[in-house]
Parts: sequence; structure tokens; C-alpha cells
Amino acid sequence: MSERKVAQPAQETISSAAVPSQHAADFDDIRPYNDDEFAAIFARLIAAREFVDTLGSMKFPRLYRVLPWLLRPLIRKTMARAFAGVASVGDFQALMDKQLRKLLARDNSQLTVRGLENLDPQQSYLFISNHRDIAMDPAFTILALHQHGMDSLRIAIGDNLLTKPFVSDLMRLNKSFIVRRSVAGRREKLTALKHLSAYIRFSLQREQQSIWIAQREGRAKDGMDGTETALLKMLALCKSKTESFAELIQGLKVVPVSISYEWDPCDGAKAKELYAHQTAGTYEKAEHEDFASIYRGIVGNKGHIYVTFGDLLSQPFADAASLAAEIDRQIIANYRLQAPHWLAYERLHGLSEQALQARATLDADWSAVGCAFDERLATIPMAHRDTLLAAYANPVVQFLRRDS
Repeated sequence: MSERKVAQPAQETISSAAVPSQHAADFDDIRPYNDDEFAAIFARLIAAREFVDTLGSMKFPRLYRVLPWLLRPLIRKTMARAFAGVASVGDFQALMDKQLRKLLARDNSQLTVRGLENLDPQQSYLFISNHRDIAMDPAFTILALHQHGMDSLRIAIGDNLLTKPFVSDLMRLNKSFIVRRSVAGRREKLTALKHLSAYIRFSLQREQQSIWIAQREGRAKDGMDGTETALLKMLALCKSKTESFAELIQGLKVVPVSISYEWDPCDGAKAKELYAHQTAGTYEKAEHEDFASIYRGIVGNKGHIYVTFGDLLSQPFADAASLAAEIDRQIIANYRLQAPHWLAYERLHGLSEQALQARATLDADWSAVGCAFDERLATIPMAHRDTLLAAYANPVVQFLRRDS
């Protein structure tokens, strides 16, 4: 990432002609919950037996199979005690921040944030990020913003992850808004996309609320980051007839974000899914599998985490393809390659002179990393191991390809 400080353009006054006249109530079906809804939604969440059972079966898998009736009231009491005094979305996020910091301390993990000095704390941005973890990618982005005195953000989440009402409630309490991917029919899909596009613009420009959205649908389970042009075209569906694509994008104030984890708590599950696609052409998810991935991503050790904010895309982009190319360039250039990435690359591909020179800038205990990787590989089936190694190695592949 460039070390120079990027001069920020003066904040533009948004004319009523440029932004369609809309109200928050127009987006009640997809927006996050408000403060005045918090108490009722949280009470509904704790009362939801399926939510309590899901938590209990993850936290106490053996005991919960035998004594669910005994553990349910204990889990509800524990949750009520933990959230005592939490009365708003802001309170909820503050508690999540506190718990996230505790998790980092517990695992002796470290969060390094880069690039925020180039952004205006008073401005709202559209953060387009690479995607590795369902919940923690936006969570660490929010924590990074909070550490630098900036406001929180709203999170785009696909309705394919909201398989149960309690999951939807939980995510919308945490400032998530819904991306309707399960809509059937071409006309209905276009209507849903226009609605989403309008909400993103309304949030950024009317309500001055920043947004986090992944650069593609779903996590990059194979470690290959790339921006879908369909996402960028969706953003422009709300533009007026007199606006160009370039004008619309400049008004959204796009900032690419690169997130890098030293270790991925879901790497084994991702390798299993990828291997199934490679060998059988399909993969059938178990019930609550996405929620289990969210839980595993939250509690699992991620080692050193880097969140790097790129440069504001202030230049005009004529179309989605050129915009995607610049987002990809920044995300790959700013992605922090860590020791497990290099070790996996070496085991699969060896080290060229170019790779040796690039890796030499990283100070690491390679023996310790190798032992940790071997312990990790020993826990997953032999057939999945090269797939797991490739997921760690592919960010190096993209980095070297960029420099070749």
C-alpha cells in the first residue's frame, strides 16, 4: 500500500435531484433494527428455543444431547446477565467490541490496522472488502474504525445465511441489512436489486452511515480474491437518468479493504466443501452449517489479523469492469501475506527467486509455523490437505502474478 497521504476531496453537497426522495420506512424489509426496536427483538431472541438449542449444542455438544431441558434456562439466564444494561444497537455493538477484544487477548492475537489515517472520520464510506469470514470480516473492520474514533457501519448479509428467524434477528441487531439472493424470477430479482441499490445510497448519502459489503457473493474459500462486476452494476441501479456510472460511484465514496488472517478457524470446513465440489461437483450443507461457521469463526484463534484500508476511489470509472480492476489491484496489493501463506505456497509450488525475495521481508519462526501447520493438517482427511494448502497459498499466487 502506498505510504503517501491521499488528499481528500471536499465533501460534496448532495442535491435532492441527485438522490431520489425516499424515507427510512421504505426499507423496513431489509434495514437493520433501530434502537426503539431493540428491547422487543432481543427478548424475542432469548425466548427463541431454536436459538438457545443451537447455542447449547455448540457450547456443550455432548451434555446438551442428554440434558437440554436442564441447560436451556441456564443459557437464557447467562445471556440475560451478559446483556444486562444493553438497551440499544450502540450498546450491543459496544459489548461486541468488548468481547472481541477479550477473544484477541485470550488467543494472544493481534490486530493491526493500516490506512485509516487517509480517511475523514466525519465522512461515510462504502467499504468493499475481500471476504474470508462471515461475521469477523465486518466485525474487525468495525473494531478498527472504533479504535480510530470513527463511527460504526452497516453490514450487507445474504438472506441465504438467514435460514432461521433467530439468525436474521441476531444479525439485524448488529446493524446488518439483507441482500435478497433467494428471490425467484428475473423481474423479481431486478426489483430486489434496485431496492438494495437504493438502500445503500440512502444509507450513505441521506443517513451518513458507512457500509461494509463483500467484493463477491460468498466467502473466497479458495483464497482467490476477485470483485464481481455484477455487484458494482447493482450499485448503479439506483442512478438517475441524468447521472453517469462514474458520477454515481464517486458519490458513494468507495474504499477497498483487505483483511488477512494468520490462521483461518474454518479452513478444514472450507477444504471439505471445496473438495466435494472438485470431486462430486456439488456440496450439500448440513442444517445450521452457516451458523456453525459463524460461531467457529468468532471463537476460533485467528493469530495476527491485518485490516488495511485502501485509497478512496476518487477518480472517475467509466464502467464496472474498470472499477473492479482497481478494487482488485488495491485489495491484492494491500493484502498482508503472513507466514502460513508462504509456507503453504512453498509446500505446493516451491520458491522461485521472485518468491524468495518477497518472502525475505517477513520475519517469522518458520520452524514453529511448520509445526503448527502439521498439527492443523493432521486433524483433517488426507484427501482435503492439498485443498487446504491451496487456500492459504493462493494469496501468494495472486501477489506474485501481480508483480510478474
